[in-house]
Amino acid sequence: MDRWTYANLPDLTGKTMIVTGANSGLGYVSTRELARRGARVIMAVRDEDKGRRAKAEIETAVPGAALEVRRIDLADLDTVHAFAAGVDEPIDVLMNNAGVMMPPRTLTKQGFELQFGANHLAHFALTGLLLDRLSSDGRVVTVSSDLHRRGRLDFADPNGERSYSPLRHYAQSKFANVLFGLELDRRLRAAGSAVRSLLAHPGYSATNLQTSGPRGLINLGGRLGNLLLAQSVDMGALSQVYAAVAEEAESGQFIGPHRGMRGWPAVVRPVRSATDPETARRLWTLSEELTGVTVPVGR
Repeated sequence: MDRWTYANLPDLTGKTMIVTGANSGLGYVSTRELARRGARVIMAVRDEDKGRRAKAEIETAVPGAALEVRRIDLADLDTVHAFAAGVDEPIDVLMNNAGVMMPPRTLTKQGFELQFGANHLAHFALTGLLLDRLSSDGRVVTVSSDLHRRGRLDFADPNGERSYSPLRHYAQSKFANVLFGLELDRRLRAAGSAVRSLLAHPGYSATNLQTSGPRGLINLGGRLGNLLLAQSVDMGALSQVYAAVAEEAESGQFIGPHRGMRGWPAVVRPVRSATDPETARRLWTLSEELTGVTVPVGR
């Protein structure tokens, strides 16, 4: 995949894709570039006004873009169910992109720690609710972070009730993304499905994620990092777009920048602990219990 760019996207006419968090950052760029190649993109957003503004901007840049804004709030599983219930057509790609990063301890409507709840549990539930609507060769792309390498799952206290750290719980949620994406691949393969489950991360990209959640010195560090160290959001989104559409992208692969935090899409290795099937099975069971969603593929 030597220097794979948006110019390498195939014709996506007739394809329907869902992108969570499509109104800003990586989701916005992904939506724009997928639409540029003819895909119909359902923009799954929390704030519909912001979604409509993003839609208008993309339509200006990509005349004729086929876009639809629909509401989903990953901090409220009721809206995840409502969103999924409104999807009655075949879906070719589900891009689990939206996320929150290092806020003060906050709870979702259902009482989960916000990062674990929004970044992992809501996307687990959304995938489970939509899996039977994926086309026979569809894909699920779950966006993680290189910070998953610092993560572990505290099964005794996943919601940080005893002890909470914004960074530690962000890393836990991104670690959970990797466990989930790889376990989904295992289960799809065991079921003989052609649906692909891939993971992606953007490296260090200049998005508002580093500044919209963190407070104090972490927020300041994020702003300086975006200015001095980060690659552009367009470069950051390349990995997840590659995972979504490149024919050579294989189920179970993790796609990230070839130089670690910057660069062109490449197959990267997750931290070894995130590849453990037993940990992944424990997370899968816990996720089904907490969300009430049984993912219709298994062993």
